[in-house]
This record gives sequence, structure tokens and C-alpha cells, in this order.
Amino acid sequence: MIDVKETEALVAAAFADRARLKEEATKRAVLATLDALDRGEVRVAEKKDGAWAVNAWVMQAVNLYFGVAAFETHGFGPFETRDKIPLKRGLEAAGVRAVPGAVARYGSYVAPGAVLMPSFVNIGARVGTGTMVDTWATVGSCAQVGENVHIAGGVGIGGVLEPPGARPNIIEDGCFIGSRCIIVEGALIEEEAVLGANVVITASTPIIDVTGSKEVVYKGRVPARSVVIPGTRPKQYPAGTFQIPCALIVGRRSPSTDKKVSLNQALRDFEVQV
Repeated sequence: MIDVKETEALVAAAFADRARLKEEATKRAVLATLDALDRGEVRVAEKKDGAWAVNAWVMQAVNLYFGVAAFETHGFGPFETRDKIPLKRGLEAAGVRAVPGAVARYGSYVAPGAVLMPSFVNIGARVGTGTMVDTWATVGSCAQVGENVHIAGGVGIGGVLEPPGARPNIIEDGCFIGSRCIIVEGALIEEEAVLGANVVITASTPIIDVTGSKEVVYKGRVPARSVVIPGTRPKQYPAGTFQIPCALIVGRRSPSTDKKVSLNQALRDFEVQV
């Protein structure tokens, strides 16, 4: 385990003055932080007292790592890579299933019992126990994906590296993210939410609850257990009225039933395409 207080101080000082990266103690602090990230001992963001808090110094260390690491060339059969960030190692010991075509970079954490289909998990990201990252899905830099989440085929979870302290994209426990969804700009998908295929969530996307007599609009956050589908709404421009994208909350998963039963029922009841 690293000394968090000491390491944080060294990393923060180096982020303010990059010349400090020439000092051995600073370099060791950056490398130790990345190693701890890779093992899951520290993380970019975590939930404290019901609210998400960002560990800015960890995100700073990820940024500084590119100034510390050197390019290396690696061969994989007929394929070759040249990069500053190697791939994760020790997946068998970690209890992770990674099928051919799955790529997880060093500095990401993939918990025991997670499954990576041909997909990409970037530096600083975290994938929880029992989570499936399906074919051609991407988990961007520093994204936080909880336990027992299904990330369906072609989903794009964006990366957030700067500014340090900005909230990364977060998918909480038990969520189902349907095919080709896009989640970017520090969006928060709360526990057990279901996103149908092609839902796009950005910081400015109107997320409209249409289940009551009056619409309720959220931005940057999908409430827990919401069932969400893509939609459009009219907007007036000088050239005329045009439809712009939004997301529609059309129902809620029941917290009183088994999660798998609840998910299947939600997909049937609300005709959600996945």
C-alpha cells in the first residue's frame, strides 16, 4: 500500500511544476500511484456518504504518467504496438475473463469475476465484479463502472482526464447499458438504471421523465432504476423548428424484485430495444 498523504503531496506539486518530474521521489510517487490504480488500491472517484467524490491527485498522476513513461514496442504474434502504456498483466491471478480482442491498459482496474469481450478499457478506468463489457464497447480513461453491470455491444463510455477533479463518467451497480449508447462529459448513471439502445447522455442532454402529468428534466444524471429510451424534442431556430436529441425516462425498475427478473420485466414492459 502507498502512503496516500505523502504521494498525493508529491503528485500535486509535480502537476503544478512539471520540472519536479526530474526528481526521483516524484517519479516514484507517480509510478506508485499508477501501480496502485492497476491493483485497485486507489481510484479516480469513489462514493462517500452517498455522493461521488473525485480524487483529483489520482487523475493528476495519470496525466503525469505520460511524462514519466517511455515508448516501448511489443509484439503479439503478427501484431505490433508502440506505446507508453503497456497492457495489463496477470489476468488469471486477478480472476478476470478476457477473450481474444479484449484490451485493458495498465493503470486500469478490472475486478475478479468481470468479463471482457473484444473491448477496450483505458488507463484509470475501473470495472467492477460481475460486470460484462461486451463486444466493441469502450470504457474510457478514468470511467468508473460498478458491479454487475452489462455494457452491451458498441457502447462508448467516454474518458475524462482534464481538468483533474472533473467528474469522470460513472455507471453505478446493476445498470444495463444498451447497444450503441454513448455516455460522455462526466455523466452519472445511477444504480440499476436501464438505457435502451442508442441513448446518448452528455452534460447537456435533456433527460426527461415523462411518466407523470408534467415532465421533469434532469441533466448529466440518470436517476436510479430509470428505464430510458432515446427521444427528440422540438427547438426553434431562425431557420425553423427542428428536432433535437433527448433521453426519455419511460418507467422505473422495481427495487423489490430480483435484479435479473426486474431487468427482463422492464425490457418487456417498456419495449426497450437493447
